[in-house]
Amino acid sequence: MREIAKDTIKEAMQSHSICVLIPTYNNAGTLAHVLTDVLKYSSNVIVVNDGSTDETSSILDSFSDKIHIVSYPANKGKGGALKAGFNYAISKGFEYAITIDSDGQHYVSDLPLMIKTVIENPQSLIVGERDLSNVDINGKSSFANKFSNFWFTVQTGKRLKDTQTGYRVYPLKHLHGLSILTNRYEAELELLVFAAWNGVKIISVPIHVYYPPQSERVSHFKPALDFTRISILNTILCFGAILYGIPARIWSKFKDKRFFSKESTWFTKKKGQRRDASLTLERIIRSTYGLVFFLFWSCLVFTPYVVFIHNFGRNSEKKKLRLHKMLQWISQKIVRLLPGTNITIEGIGETDFEEPKLIVCNHQSHSDLPVIMSLHPKIVFLTNDWVWHNAFFGKIVQEAEFLPVSAGIEEILPKLENLKSRGYSLVIFPEGTHSEDDNIQRFHQGAFFLAQKLGLDIKPLVLHGAGYYLRKHDAPFRRGDIDLKGLPIISQNDLSEIPLRKQASYLRKLIRDEYAKIASVKENAEYYKSLVLYKYAYRGWKIVSTCKNVLSFDGLSSFIDNNNAQAVRILNSGYGIFALLYALVNKGTEVYAFEEDLNKHDIAVNTANLPKNLHFVHSVWGNEVETVSSDKTISLQGAMAVSNSSPVIQIPINS
Repeated sequence: MREIAKDTIKEAMQSHSICVLIPTYNNAGTLAHVLTDVLKYSSNVIVVNDGSTDETSSILDSFSDKIHIVSYPANKGKGGALKAGFNYAISKGFEYAITIDSDGQHYVSDLPLMIKTVIENPQSLIVGERDLSNVDINGKSSFANKFSNFWFTVQTGKRLKDTQTGYRVYPLKHLHGLSILTNRYEAELELLVFAAWNGVKIISVPIHVYYPPQSERVSHFKPALDFTRISILNTILCFGAILYGIPARIWSKFKDKRFFSKESTWFTKKKGQRRDASLTLERIIRSTYGLVFFLFWSCLVFTPYVVFIHNFGRNSEKKKLRLHKMLQWISQKIVRLLPGTNITIEGIGETDFEEPKLIVCNHQSHSDLPVIMSLHPKIVFLTNDWVWHNAFFGKIVQEAEFLPVSAGIEEILPKLENLKSRGYSLVIFPEGTHSEDDNIQRFHQGAFFLAQKLGLDIKPLVLHGAGYYLRKHDAPFRRGDIDLKGLPIISQNDLSEIPLRKQASYLRKLIRDEYAKIASVKENAEYYKSLVLYKYAYRGWKIVSTCKNVLSFDGLSSFIDNNNAQAVRILNSGYGIFALLYALVNKGTEVYAFEEDLNKHDIAVNTANLPKNLHFVHSVWGNEVETVSSDKTISLQGAMAVSNSSPVIQIPINS
């Protein structure tokens, strides 16, 4: 780990309520040195004098203005000292206690690693794992460690390489069995076992260890007595694992929503790639309804009808108009019944199509056609080949005189002139195809060439929300409103002196500018809530529950909508739910979302198709946050803080 300034480490320990707990018994030879080193990193040091009979008391007195001292006359053992220290730390409001032995065995320089690990894994129990392969320890100590490791695995189903180390970080809110803790060395094993039974995450981190020559060591380990005590304890814990441990683990999983914690990849991924929006039962049911509705009318009603009128009787103008009126009628039905959306149409009247027009519109999705077809019966489309030859509605398209683009101008133009003479307007999507992100692509000149040749005035339409509702390569319907707005008709006389290339650019800009106006009003926090929920759906019970809680927070929109900042910092961003919503709504704002919890950060950055203006940053030390400048800082619930004087908006969201 890179070198971190000691003042930065002190600030992190202070902001996360971390103290250092040092139990000591007759270690006067090393205690002062250990305390001096620890105080370089921490201002909150608790020393428990476990009835020492050497010079320990006088040494502690010399540090009394810098440390907290818990002292009692009779030796209770390490378990008793830990119990006294934990109770004192809890009474002082600390959330974590780092335990270090006072015999100089532990390297204080490993403190930054221990602190970083607990900040990255909040409410976890961090265990320092010693490398004992090249250390001069006696056979009894080595056996005791292996013995303890074995029984820990039997009692909890978890593996640890070093259960005897005293260098640990304890989450004080999740200390279990403290009241029944034994007083000697075996207490440290009990704390691990009780923690594992109650669902506390236990993490090992490699630490350095120093053992002086055996002749110089101070040891309070009594092999015969202590092995006997540990053996009795392990027998009790084995029974406890059955009677208490297993039920407690099940309850803790339920309480902490760790059942169904794995991602359901069938819903969240497609061909190994994460979906932009997870499949949900709601989306599947809604899309199934829409598909059945479409297949019923296209396959069982319209196609048979088209085949019948095509093969029987005279193919009159009246018959063709009847088909178009039926298509308009069913399109109006589809527009009203499309599940999960409301469709708004404005700026378009019946008089707009009394005379034939060229209708140009931005292309968003397959739902564009029924929305536009619902406007007037005398409307035809230029289509792609796959539409013309489609097995389900190809016959309908052909009978309705929609024309394939691939046929070429020479073949299409006479047919279009005929349609114009019969009062039909022509719909063309100048982009040619719809984009994957709803951005309006370059307009091709062909549409404006046809308008010029046919002498058609142009009716621009602006479509918003259709691509969001039915995304390209993401067929199931989402929730979202669709808006279709008509712009003023542009006379062909006004365009006659303008080159086709400039006509295409002008119409694209006209539609794009109006689209941006609609988006600025429509694409607010409420608009994107469903997409954010889709992105986190089926990624684990706890994640989905958190997402719903964030999205249902009262006043959420007031913190997100109508933002004018160029850059925003979001502290304690959690799974990134709030930050994602913020970035989706405020596309012109660079959003920097900081998170200490490594698991939450990883979940956030692995969300599909994140906006380009959203940057997730894993940060443990507060000064890393300050390297990013911003116009606004928003802090969600959590311990992360910044020390500069810029205003911080506090939002009590548990993200």
